[in-house]
Amino acid sequence: MEPLLSALVATADSDSLLERAFAEAVERAGDNDEITTRLLDAAYDQFCRMGIRRSTMEDVARRAGVSRITAYRRFATKDALVEQVVRREFRRYFDQFLVDIERAETVADRVVLGFVSALQAIRRNPLIGGLMSAEPELVIPSMISDGGRTQGTVQRFVAGQLRSEQHAGTISADVDVEVVAELWTRISSSFLITPSQIIDLDDDEQLRAIARQFLVPMLSQAE
Repeated sequence: MEPLLSALVATADSDSLLERAFAEAVERAGDNDEITTRLLDAAYDQFCRMGIRRSTMEDVARRAGVSRITAYRRFATKDALVEQVVRREFRRYFDQFLVDIERAETVADRVVLGFVSALQAIRRNPLIGGLMSAEPELVIPSMISDGGRTQGTVQRFVAGQLRSEQHAGTISADVDVEVVAELWTRISSSFLITPSQIIDLDDDEQLRAIARQFLVPMLSQAE
């Protein structure tokens, strides 16, 4: 299995990378030591410049200014390094999402913010977005060929956010949050996998308008 694909997909006895990234964001997990951070920064830069397949542990160690042995002491395999780099990117997104969502005044605003930021966080991320353009065979299978596990992770996250809205009384208890989350997740992933020829995904204002017109009404009692 390719490194990025294996990093994203959960196994029967483990959480997916997305689940771990979100948990770390919620728990405000501590930063890595200085050498590990240097290696992660170097790997991010290396992967953005050269892609994952053409990059080696030696390339990353050289860019980080450490020995190959030191790199392997921190990360036993290239797969392990790839997982940590990708997970850090998702954690950064969740960190920012959790901050932004607190500033949204209504549930409708939160829906719009979540839809737009999720699409753009991936599309505009130099690593994830770049890989989707340059090496789609590494990323797309993780979204469509893993038995729905990656989409399921995102769906559960969205459903959890909607349940919090129900508990806060901002949406009706009659709303089926599982189904709404499923529809929103599939719409978002479809845009990421097959860019639209009708909707400009780089136009944030257009995306916000679409979210307000089509997604928010799924919450029939939205503010």
